[in-house]
Amino acid sequence: MTDDPTPEAVGDRIDALAETLRQRRASFEPSEDPPDEERAMAILREGFGPTVSLYVECRTGGRAVRFGEAEFARLERTMNEWLELYAACYGIDIDADFTVRTAAEALLDTENVHDVARVLTGVPD
Repeated sequence: MTDDPTPEAVGDRIDALAETLRQRRASFEPSEDPPDEERAMAILREGFGPTVSLYVECRTGGRAVRFGEAEFARLERTMNEWLELYAACYGIDIDADFTVRTAAEALLDTENVHDVARVLTGVPD
């Protein structure tokens, strides 16, 4: 992303993250013997982390990008659905409803996407 992200570029990135999520969900088969920690980490690296990082980038970059209401809702929904898929790798069904700001603050504090997911979801114990 450039130093000065445009709202259009941010929207395109949200769309790409949501599309990757849609594809992951469509092909997701729960493990017969959870946890599937390797797949959980891949989900964090490919989806949850980049989604939260996009928010951080837009808030801390050279020029802050304002999200439209629908766009922000899509970003947050995408982040939460990545977390639900992460928890499913552990055989746990959750209804994630976290704010992207909370996740971003935790990521900035810990610098570890796995720790953030674990704190938010309680998965794994």
